[in-house]
Amino acid sequence: MATAHAAQRRPAVLGDLLPGSLARDAALVAGAAAFVGAAAQLAVPLPGTPVPVTGQTFAVLLAGAALGPGRAALGMVMYLLAGMAGVPWFTDGGSGTTAPTLGYVIGFIAAAAAVGALARRGGDRTPLRTTATMLAGTTIMYATGVPYLMASLHIDLGAALDLGVTPFLAGDALKVLLAAGLLPAAWKLTGAARYR
Repeated sequence: MATAHAAQRRPAVLGDLLPGSLARDAALVAGAAAFVGAAAQLAVPLPGTPVPVTGQTFAVLLAGAALGPGRAALGMVMYLLAGMAGVPWFTDGGSGTTAPTLGYVIGFIAAAAAVGALARRGGDRTPLRTTATMLAGTTIMYATGVPYLMASLHIDLGAALDLGVTPFLAGDALKVLLAAGLLPAAWKLTGAARYR
């Protein structure tokens, strides 16, 4: 019985290391949405594509790993709905429902949940596992963003891949590697890595 009780106290994700419960979770959800909104303002337009390079995807991956599936997904739902309602925190202070890149934002919800679920199972404790976790999240974002881009711009799959995937592969690889260094290091600093 003591072992089962101790297992419940183990932090599954970094957000679990913070004290509190409901108030903490509400703050983490709102903070995740704001973090992604702030990261969206770090945008570099690329010639020939409506999809800019942003810090958004990195923020989504970190939020997923740090908060777990439920809180991270709720944060991305909040980000999406508030942005659609007019909060100017999509890329370059945008909002609304007309951007051809909205599919990527919709994909943030599933990506954050998947990354959070993998992190809860220890997918962010070592560089190799973190790399696999972040690649899974990135793939989910592409899997929702590209079809939406195709539909909104009336283009075929090849053109959508040229506009919405190929120019970003190197940058996304760098984000994955950065996360693979940061997350295991955060667990080591907390001294809680031994739990997984």
